[in-house]
Parts: sequence; structure tokens; C-alpha cells
Amino acid sequence: METTTVTDDRTPGPLGPRGPFPQGAGGGLRRGPLERQWLHYAFLSRCGSTAVIANLSVLGADRPNGEPHRRAIVLVHEKDGGWEASQFNARQQQVPWSSFRLPQPRNGPDGEGPFTVAAVAGSPTVDVRLRTTGRACTSQCAPFGDGEFLRWQSEPGVAGSGVVTVRGRRRNVELTGYHERVRGRWSWPALGGWVFGFVNAPHQETTCSGDAAALPPPAAVVFTLIQPRFPADAANGSVMLWREGRLWRHFPRRCVQMAVDGALDRDRVVLVPPLAGLLDSPACAVVPGRLVISARMGPDHLLLDFTSETAGRIANPCERGLKPFSVHETLGPCRVEGMVSGRRIAFETRGIVEFAGGADDH
Repeated sequence: METTTVTDDRTPGPLGPRGPFPQGAGGGLRRGPLERQWLHYAFLSRCGSTAVIANLSVLGADRPNGEPHRRAIVLVHEKDGGWEASQFNARQQQVPWSSFRLPQPRNGPDGEGPFTVAAVAGSPTVDVRLRTTGRACTSQCAPFGDGEFLRWQSEPGVAGSGVVTVRGRRRNVELTGYHERVRGRWSWPALGGWVFGFVNAPHQETTCSGDAAALPPPAAVVFTLIQPRFPADAANGSVMLWREGRLWRHFPRRCVQMAVDGALDRDRVVLVPPLAGLLDSPACAVVPGRLVISARMGPDHLLLDFTSETAGRIANPCERGLKPFSVHETLGPCRVEGMVSGRRIAFETRGIVEFAGGADDH
């Protein structure tokens, strides 16, 4: 597998810049260390025994006209073996697969293409072919703080097939998951924290084998809640429901309520990347043991009930202080039920939820 550091392809095409992010005025990420671009990938094997999460990031330059910092981390969780993660220097493709590229990648039918991320040490490694099966939602933006903002765009139902290496063992996997692009300008303290997650309704098949070019999930749900430190009314979020690959209903923040109960045992939270433990990373807020989300708009309503089983805590440095900001990648079962456009929705599956925060120990 030939890999190198990630970069956006900025060569203009007939539809604009080819990279997964638009090219901003004034040099984009060269403007300062608070500028950020992320590509996020999260997958579960069809039998639920393996979870794969990758974050590819480009962070702003330390000084004017300096070069941006390019980072990548990959996490793999096995039901019987727990978490394994790379450092932030994981190898990746020159231009990673993304359905947000213009035009969409056409190495195969309907946007199929290779996706590879590998720890320098050789494990964990993800070498799969990804394929978009649906359509992304419209881009959303959360302004907060002193001119800071976060913009994101989500797409569930991404299918994958290939090989995952964990603890030196190669496993053939069939995956269904989620892809997202995030960009903006923010500092971790001002951002405060977020709750984010997704679930894809399972197909009729329940085994790990199956057709790699899967149809869209019968239903998929993505939810977000961003909780900046200030101003007090800056909370942003939504619940979105897809049906067979197309966005079916968008519940805005004013129609969404969230509640948590209990706490995940800290022994089930693993600190990553491996070197993070050497930084004397302080304990942060507990991971909720249960998350319940209710969305209602007119006669349409949706309820998600997620139970935390284990979490990988990614410790990120904070640009304006010594306390780290942590993103908890949390796995567990989820029940979804509701009624939208007169149609009943009900399924149970496994999901991935991010609980992020902790820069100020709360």
C-alpha cells in the first residue's frame, strides 16, 4: 500500500476545486492555527463485531504564510479484543476517498474507490473500497464565540469492503457507516463540546458476509448538538432521518430534546493515541451511560435510545491552555422508533456516538 500525507487537490475543474473542501479566500488554512478541516469516517461491520473510525485533519499554520499541519488517526475496536489506535501520524492517501469531491470519485460504479489509512507501526490498518449509497444532507453551520464557527455536512449509508488489520491480524470485513466533512475556525475552549452520532438501520442480512455494493440502509439517523461556552443561546443541533438513501426529515434544534442517564464505567474508556498517556492527560467529564433523544415537529416524531458499552478517548491538545480536549468515540446498541409522514419507523442496531468536551474538566 503506497501512502503519503493527505492534501487537497486544488486544481480547478469544471465544477470548481476538486478537493473535498472549497478553496477559501485569503489562503484558507494558512491564516492561523484555529483554522481546521476534517474528514471523518466511522463504520461498523454488518455483524457488529468490528468498528472502524478514522479522522483525517488539516490544521492551520502556526505563522502567517506557513504550511498547514496534516494529521490522521485510525481506531479499530473488536468485540473480543477492545481498542487499538494509531498515533496522529497515520499514513494515508494523497487524496483520500470522499463523496464530497467534485466530481464524485469515479474509480468504480457510483462513486466507488479505495480508502487506506495505516498506523506507521503497521497495525491498525484499514484498506477497503468505499461506495456511497445515498446523498448527503445540506451543509450546516454553528456560529459561536468571538467570530468562531463550525460547518459540517453528513452522509450515512456509506458501504465498504476490504481488509482491516488489528493487532497484526488481517480480517476481511463488510462495513456500513458514515462520512462527514467539517471545517471552520475555532478554539477548543470556546467550542465547549458536542454530542454527535449516527445509526444505519440493518438490512435483512445479519452476517458479516454479503454484497459489498450494498443498497442504501432502509433508514438512517444522524444527530448533532453543539454546546459552545458563549454566547448562552448559541447551541446548535438537529436530528436528520434518511429513507433509502435520501434525506426524509430534518428536525431543527428547537424541535429536539436530549437527556442522559448514568455513566459509563471509566474502566471501559481507553485513552488514545498510545502516547497520550505520557502527557499526564487529566480525567475529563464522564461518558453518559445512556443517551435519549426526542425529536418532534407537528405529527412527526422520532425517539433514539442509545446505551454506551465502551469508548475510545482521543485526547487532543488545546491551543489556549494546557488541558486537553477529548473526543470519546462511544459504541453501543441503539433503538429507534417513531412516525414520519404517516409511516411507522422502528429498528434496533448498533451505533457510534461522539461525546466531546473536557478542556475545562467539565
